[in-house]
Amino acid sequence: MNLGIIQARTGSTRFPNKILYKIKDRTLLELFIERVEQSKLLDQIIVATTTNPNDDGLYNLIKSWGINCFRGSEDDLIDRYYKCAKKYGAKSEPKNDVVVRLGSDDVFVDPDIIDRAITLYNDNPTLDFITNHFEPTYPEGLELELYPIHTLEYLWTHTKLKSDREHVFIYLYNNKDKFNIYNFKQVKNESHIRLTMDYECDFTLTKLIYEYWGDQPNIPKHKDIVKIIEEHPELKYINNDIKRKEGINKSIAKDNGRLIDR
Repeated sequence: MNLGIIQARTGSTRFPNKILYKIKDRTLLELFIERVEQSKLLDQIIVATTTNPNDDGLYNLIKSWGINCFRGSEDDLIDRYYKCAKKYGAKSEPKNDVVVRLGSDDVFVDPDIIDRAITLYNDNPTLDFITNHFEPTYPEGLELELYPIHTLEYLWTHTKLKSDREHVFIYLYNNKDKFNIYNFKQVKNESHIRLTMDYECDFTLTKLIYEYWGDQPNIPKHKDIVKIIEEHPELKYINNDIKRKEGINKSIAKDNGRLIDR
């Protein structure tokens, strides 16, 4: 079984309620879910939000859309993901079910990239972790992480640092020698492009990309978005002063953990 678990909350310190901002009368979270639903290989999609009362409205909204929603720890993302996966039936026997971690900040998530990661695991079931951002070639915001349930269980049991538990992948990044990890790439390095949502300038860029895409019936995928940016080079200056993984590294630094170098 392949679970797509989307982390979502309203309580961002840098850009509160960002997932409920609207483009063409639809929230960013609705647009995100629509993109994930076009994956051909995910068996279930669940939004994992928090038990913070401030997310009561978000939980009710998601349920009104007919989407499965789980509530868990606000800051311990490993706990939230692991308990969500177990609630929805993830097992390690007779073979590992997998969890694809999807951050709702990454508003241009691409279903084809999701399916590429799942296919890689199906072809290599001894892997402990699959990602495309340990050695990044994709734009920031088109990243994902695939965890066989046994890996999530290991992290849930063994990780102690607050920053490790908040960002899920950090322990794996800092202990690559302990795990069988595969980082997939593309030929063209587009890691300088920023397509994630942390600040108002990111929303400005997102809105403009959708405006340039217009009313086409299909969603803009990875190559479509890059083409729009290449055709309108002024777009890349809207948020290019923000360092890659800036927010994550600030969190790790506060916890005296080992920073990531990308």
